[in-house]
Amino acid sequence: MILYKEKKYVCLLDFAMEFIRGKWKAVILCHLYKEPKRFLELQRVTKGISQKVLNEKLKELESDEIITKIVYAEIPPKVEYHLTEKGKELTKIIKEFENWAVKYYPYLENDCK
Repeated sequence: MILYKEKKYVCLLDFAMEFIRGKWKAVILCHLYKEPKRFLELQRVTKGISQKVLNEKLKELESDEIITKIVYAEIPPKVEYHLTEKGKELTKIIKEFENWAVKYYPYLENDCK
C-alpha cells in the first residue's frame, strides 16, 4: 500500500494513474502537447468541458507540477498553460496510448492531434 497526500494507492501503477485519472486530464495534456494554450483555447478544443471543471483540472495538474501557468503582465491579462518537464514525459506516455488506439481502431475519429 502506498500513501501519498493522505490518499492510499494499491501499487505504483495506481499512484501513477492518479495524475491522469478521470475524463479530462489526459485530454487536456494531449492538447498542450505541441504548444501552450490559453484557457479559452483549451475550453474550445476540449469539447464538452465546463469552465468550472476545466479550471479545477488545470489547478490539479498545476498542483501536481504537470503543467505551469504563466501570467503575462499585460492588459487585459494573458495567461498560458505549458507542460512542465514532468508533464512532457507523462504526455509522451499518453501519446503511446493514443498510438495504440489509432493502430487498433483506425476508423475512429481523432480530434486530439
